[in-house]
Amino acid sequence: MSTRRRFLRNLGNAGLLLPLASLANIPDHEIEQRIIPYERRYSANDVIRIGVVGFGIMGLNNTRTALKVPGVELAAVCDLYKGRLERAKELYGANLFTTQNFSELLDRKDIDAVIVATSDNWHDVIAIEAMRKGKAVYCEKPLMQNIDQGVAMVKAQKETGKPMQVGSQRISSIVYAKAKELYQQGEIGTLNCIEASFDRHDALGAWQYTMPLDISPDTVDWKRFNRHNPKAAFDPKQFFWWRNYREHGTGVAGDLFVHLLTGIHFITGSHGPSRIFASGDTSYWKDGRNVPDVMTGVMEYKATPQHPAFQVLLKVNFASGGERPDDSRIRFYGSDGSIDFGGGGIQVYRNKLAKAPGYGGWDAMDTYPKAMQEQIIAAYNKRWSDADKKNDCKEVIKFQAPQGYNEHLDHHMNFFEAVRTGKPVIEDALFGFRAAAPCLLANESYFQGKVMHWDGMDRKLL
Repeated sequence: MSTRRRFLRNLGNAGLLLPLASLANIPDHEIEQRIIPYERRYSANDVIRIGVVGFGIMGLNNTRTALKVPGVELAAVCDLYKGRLERAKELYGANLFTTQNFSELLDRKDIDAVIVATSDNWHDVIAIEAMRKGKAVYCEKPLMQNIDQGVAMVKAQKETGKPMQVGSQRISSIVYAKAKELYQQGEIGTLNCIEASFDRHDALGAWQYTMPLDISPDTVDWKRFNRHNPKAAFDPKQFFWWRNYREHGTGVAGDLFVHLLTGIHFITGSHGPSRIFASGDTSYWKDGRNVPDVMTGVMEYKATPQHPAFQVLLKVNFASGGERPDDSRIRFYGSDGSIDFGGGGIQVYRNKLAKAPGYGGWDAMDTYPKAMQEQIIAAYNKRWSDADKKNDCKEVIKFQAPQGYNEHLDHHMNFFEAVRTGKPVIEDALFGFRAAAPCLLANESYFQGKVMHWDGMDRKLL
């Protein structure tokens, strides 16, 4: 057994042990590491043919992931930029059906499921039409651009009964499943606060993506893209960097807060916060964007049958100065410990407070007369046993996903299993709505400069 660790326990298959990430102030020998067991089961009894609407970064990556699931085939691609349609044919064959009109794709009878990976302003229209035409839908997060759109999407999913998965993949992660198990077992006592951040430190992370060389109204269907103002002057940056604009996207809250809240809601079973406040600034990336590049949010979660009252502190910073260009951190704080997320795993600290309050140190004791101090100490020792005076501090445990684990693939597999079997998806329209709505209200809080009040159970503003 290694002298650098007390012991290592591999709970999965042999050979899957990963090296520990850097763990500040915790000696290696005090950490127990466990590999989370995982076995991927494939089933390809029926071929599922998919169409992809929006073949940008997420559309292409979703396509590549979906095609790793046995039995999934690509039937069609839709995008408003002709160069992406050309690229789709380069990747998947010259005979692939491509179009700039999503309705043409949805009308095809040979398509069973649709991936919606457009700008946020088109999610509702395309997803609802797809479900009404009998297609299952995998829709990128956030579910919607505004609250009313989300209400309509939840209604359409319920009425059609078609599977709909929202694309915030961490909810399908075995790491989050393990965290939920530990939380429900009471490993950290009573939850009281959560800190969650999603920082970046490069231009690509701040949505300044590479532009193509042939940008023009001839290669981009600008009028269709600009749903709310089709007569607006052609602006290549708004098309290719659409996340930077309120007209088409939902800013850092809709793109990244929503990932954080998805995981939080999954673990706690919450329907959402009751009060939401956000502040921010366009601090570094002064490129014409009209959404902040630094944003913080405070959300109050009241006690419910699912969870105790707790606070959530959110942060996104696109010029974070961090050592890594993409850095997401989450910590659950409880009365008896905490759970840290990062590096493909979780780290569990358990430190239950002593029954006895203690004395001395940073205390008023030394300000009292010596005789009184002796009386206090004598009474203290009479009341509290030696065991009562000690914190119940247990060994730190790190749970790690096996090497090569892919939560994005698991999220797609969950979706296609639902398409094949009718089983519920893990992140349906209602769950996606409850994760996205507080993020959109964080935007409203920022732009309006006020606290937003929300009823997550009944899904309405107060």
